[in-house]
Amino acid sequence: MIALGPAALGIALALLAALLLRLLDGRAPGADGAFAAFAWLALLPLAALVVWPQETTLARAGLAAGLAVALFARDREDLAQSEVALKLAWTLGGALALAWAADSLLASAAGSAVAREQWPALALQLDPYALWMSALALALLAAVVLLGAAPFHFWLADVVQGARAWQAPIVAAGLAAAGAELLARRLDGIDRFAAGAALARAALGLAAVLALVAGAATLAVQRRPERRVGTLASLQGALVIAALAADPGARPFASAGAGALSRWAVHLALALSGAGALARFVPAESRASEGAAALFRRHPWSALAGSWSLLSLAGAPGTPGATWWLAVARELAARHRTGLLLALAFAWLTSFAVAVREIRNAFGSPEPASPLPRETPLAARAALWCAAAGLAALAWWSWPA
Repeated sequence: MIALGPAALGIALALLAALLLRLLDGRAPGADGAFAAFAWLALLPLAALVVWPQETTLARAGLAAGLAVALFARDREDLAQSEVALKLAWTLGGALALAWAADSLLASAAGSAVAREQWPALALQLDPYALWMSALALALLAAVVLLGAAPFHFWLADVVQGARAWQAPIVAAGLAAAGAELLARRLDGIDRFAAGAALARAALGLAAVLALVAGAATLAVQRRPERRVGTLASLQGALVIAALAADPGARPFASAGAGALSRWAVHLALALSGAGALARFVPAESRASEGAAALFRRHPWSALAGSWSLLSLAGAPGTPGATWWLAVARELAARHRTGLLLALAFAWLTSFAVAVREIRNAFGSPEPASPLPRETPLAARAALWCAAAGLAALAWWSWPA
């Protein structure tokens, strides 16, 4: 319950930021006005997954994915959102089917549906080796998809770019939290089965290296600010896989204390809220030389609040996001996973460099030659401050540790 305090406060501020951005969004279809007024409330089940990931089941993850698809598919006139809904339906639907197949295979092989009871039963080697090995691979693949880690990081970038600013952060954080919890629950007790633990450690290590290196390489060549934010979020999913690769039988970010997964998910929602809103007001790479963005020239303090969210998402030193990178690095160093530690360092340096370059481009030249294109709405600036306040609360709460 003590660990729930900062998580509850953080998700409340993330929902407040979503409400402010929802009020700013005036593109809702007129015929759907009654529902549109309460569409923000549909985020509450996804927010519950963020705060209480330990309550996640495969059925609840499926309902969350269906809710996300329904939110994005509601406005049929918005082609970008319709495309995102279609991609999510195919991608997450396939991942959930793989997770269900893995659960069924392991339950059949072990004679129990409880993960902690399955691995000791499999250690007796009464069932074919290929059965549980295939099930473990399917479970890992499904979790990588739900976490949005490379090579399945495209759906996170699509959500941040194509969905509304008030929808994307809670949806992405909720699905990622569900994926992290399902993977951790599947590996619960695997240390009691030596062959399974060895296979999980190797497979998770390979998946983490691929997710970190491919995600960082993609991030370095992105041109749209929204897609950069989505790719940064995919590296958060890679962090979960790397944490489990260090110790498959432990909870993710075990060294960060009780409730670490919940605080990680809340941080992801807050950082995405601020960074995603900021991305709507910064120039694309091709227009970076046109001068400073209107937000940075008219409201520099609000721009700095949004920049802090972006830097926290990238794990910059001095931000709450650095906590998770440092926790994983410590676990990998303690277990002498040198190759994975180098991949983590490469991804972190790339994330930090891209975030700083993004802010530098948004500040632009000291003497812009072009006039200010448009005013930055008050609701958007308030949303940036809500996200920054939530991140500050998380940082303050964890400071004594």
